[in-house]
Amino acid sequence: MSSVSAVDTLMSDFLHKTGGVAVIDGGLATELERYGADLNDPLWSAKCLLTSTHLIRQVHLDYLEAGADILITASYQATIQGFEAKGYSSEDGESMLRRSVEIAREARDVYYQRCRESSSDYTGDGRILKHRPILAAASVGSYGAYLADGSEYSGDYGDAMNLEFLKDFHRRRVQVLAESGADLIAFETVPNKLEAQAFAELLEEGINVPAWFSFNSKDGVTVVSGDSLAECAAIADSCNKVVAVGINCTPPRFIGGLISTIKKVTTKPILIYPNSGENYDAQLKQWVQNTGVPDEDFVSYVNTWCEMGASLVGGCCRTTPDTIRAIYKTLPSRSASIPVAEKLQRESGRSIINAT
Repeated sequence: MSSVSAVDTLMSDFLHKTGGVAVIDGGLATELERYGADLNDPLWSAKCLLTSTHLIRQVHLDYLEAGADILITASYQATIQGFEAKGYSSEDGESMLRRSVEIAREARDVYYQRCRESSSDYTGDGRILKHRPILAAASVGSYGAYLADGSEYSGDYGDAMNLEFLKDFHRRRVQVLAESGADLIAFETVPNKLEAQAFAELLEEGINVPAWFSFNSKDGVTVVSGDSLAECAAIADSCNKVVAVGINCTPPRFIGGLISTIKKVTTKPILIYPNSGENYDAQLKQWVQNTGVPDEDFVSYVNTWCEMGASLVGGCCRTTPDTIRAIYKTLPSRSASIPVAEKLQRESGRSIINAT
């Protein structure tokens, strides 16, 4: 396991300020669609960087007002190559990557202003307006996300794939995001060991912001490619720029066992942001309805995950601000500051605070 570095200390300080557990935001695409965005496009949620930046900003704000401490930018499926395929220049693509971080930072500024103007940390309509440290995490999706064929859920890039190709594919994107003003880089839904190694090596090429690595699993044992989760997490642990290691876009029922595996190879903070448990149909490019778990069941896992070692918790695909608000309220370090009247009503099942 790696030794503690100055970069690790930055995350430790942040977690100390959040009471020991930080709340990550939830699904972006689901909320953009709820606001009317059409994401049937190879760029997916990144399409809104071209057409609807105000919607991205609004979703970020919704998550901050639900209690999120970390905003993940709308750059998961935003690649320079992807923008070029739509007829944009590489400079345009780089501009869109920077814009994704600017939007998250703008949302944070607007939120802080609302906090200053509010007379209470908790409003009657359920919004949380509590000034606290908030990080903007620049999302980097896998090569499979760029392919837009569901291969980030299989990790199968073909036998011809190699380390140098993946490094070349991601290099400029990572450089741009690292220089964009983001607080950290979130390498998300990493589906195989090869891509984890590519990301780790890119971080050693003069990148000066911290990062997290988040893998996905479909069996609760290995990452989706079948590669060993322990070996993948060990790659992240060995990289001095990586400040947290964990799991995203994975059914909640698998998380406990995956935390146990990660703990065996790293002492870095563990992050967990599962999906709703629904199944994704790569052919139809949509989530299969009624295959997930309701918010109350999702949230029932949270304190167990934290007891097992998770210190950053949120949601991925198909989770909403309601999910994140419920996570915030179930964490002992946060619920202690919720007004007594609301706690009593919530515990008796008669909460008058309506989710927005």
